[in-house]
Amino acid sequence: MKAVILVGGKGTRLRPLTCKTPKAAIPILNRPALEHMLRYLEGHGIHDVILATGHLADSIDGILKSIQIDIRTLPVLETMPLGTAGAVKNASRYLDDAFVVLNGDIVTGIDLSEMARLHRQVRPRVTMALTPVDNPTMYGVVETTDCGLVKKFVEKPGWDRVTTNLINAGIYIIEPAVLDYVAESTMVMFEDYVFPRLLEQGEPVLAYPSDAYWIDVGTPEKYLKVNQDLLGQTQTGAVVQGEAVIDPGARLEGPVLIGPECVIAAGAHIRGPSVIGPQCRIAAGAAIEASVLWDNVTIGERSKVKTSIIASNCRVEEDCYLEQCVLGRGVTIGRGNSLDWGARIWPDSLVGCAPPASSH
Repeated sequence: MKAVILVGGKGTRLRPLTCKTPKAAIPILNRPALEHMLRYLEGHGIHDVILATGHLADSIDGILKSIQIDIRTLPVLETMPLGTAGAVKNASRYLDDAFVVLNGDIVTGIDLSEMARLHRQVRPRVTMALTPVDNPTMYGVVETTDCGLVKKFVEKPGWDRVTTNLINAGIYIIEPAVLDYVAESTMVMFEDYVFPRLLEQGEPVLAYPSDAYWIDVGTPEKYLKVNQDLLGQTQTGAVVQGEAVIDPGARLEGPVLIGPECVIAAGAHIRGPSVIGPQCRIAAGAAIEASVLWDNVTIGERSKVKTSIIASNCRVEEDCYLEQCVLGRGVTIGRGNSLDWGARIWPDSLVGCAPPASSH
C-alpha cells in the first residue's frame, strides 16, 4: 500500500515558525516532523510515499537527504493551492490501488496496520480514522451508525447538539475511484466536499475510532505540547545527542534533550520538559524551562526563557525574560528586554536593540 502525505500547506497557524520553514521541516525532538511521519509509516510496512508539496517545496529535498530510512519518496508539486483532495488528485497517476492519505501536521500512534486490515475486509470507499477530543465544539465531529459507518459530519456543534466527541483524525484509506469526484487542477477538500458527497450518494465510509495518542501540530501551543509529550514518553533525565560541552556547574532537570555541539555554561539551569537544538549556547546564569530551542540559538547571561519556542539562529542577549513567546528565525532580543503572554516575533526582527553605529 502506498501513502500520500499532504505537506504543501503554508502552516499559517504556526507562524512565525513557518514563515521560512515548511511544516515538514519543523523539528520535533531535534528531527524534522516529516521524519517522524515517515518512521510511523515504515513501522506499519509502508515503503512507498508520495509527498504532495507546495509551499517552500524546495526545502523538502534537503529534509529527505538528512533522513536515513528505508522508504521510497516521490515529491509531487502543486503549482497552485489545490486543497486536500485536489493535491491527491494531482498525484493520482501514481495511485492504482487503495492508498493512505495523511495530513502532514499530525503525530499519532493510531494502528494503521489494523485500520488497513479492516479496510480490506469491509472494502468501503473510504476508511476514516477518528479520535476523541475533550471539547468537540471546536471541531467538526463525525457521527457514526451502530455498525461503524460514518453517518454525518457536523461542523463545530454547540454543546446542545453534541452527540459524539469523535473528530476526523486526518488519516484515510481511500479507493482510487473516490478521486473521480475531484476535478483536475481544482481546489477541492476531502473534508467539506468529497466525503459529504460520498454519503449523499450512499457510498460507504467506514469509521475507525481510536484512543491512541493523536495531536494536530497546527499551532505553536500544540507544537510545544507534542515535543513535551514525546519527551515525557521516552525519557526522564537529560539526554545528549552526540558531543556537547556541558559545564559540571550547569544544572539539568529532566526530561531534557540536548542536541550535538551545544555549549552550556556553569550556572545555567535547564528544566524539562525542554528540547535544546544543535549548536545552541546557553550562558552562565541563564534559565530555560519547558521550552523548545531550534539550532544555533544563543541565550545570554542571566536571561530566562519559559514555555517558549525559539527558532533557528536567534539571539537573546543578557538579562532578558521571555514567557509564552514564539520567535521566528534570526530574531535578536536586545539586552534587558521582557516579552510574554503570547508574543510572536517575525523572522529577522530586532527587538530592543541599539541602532547600528553610524559610519559617519
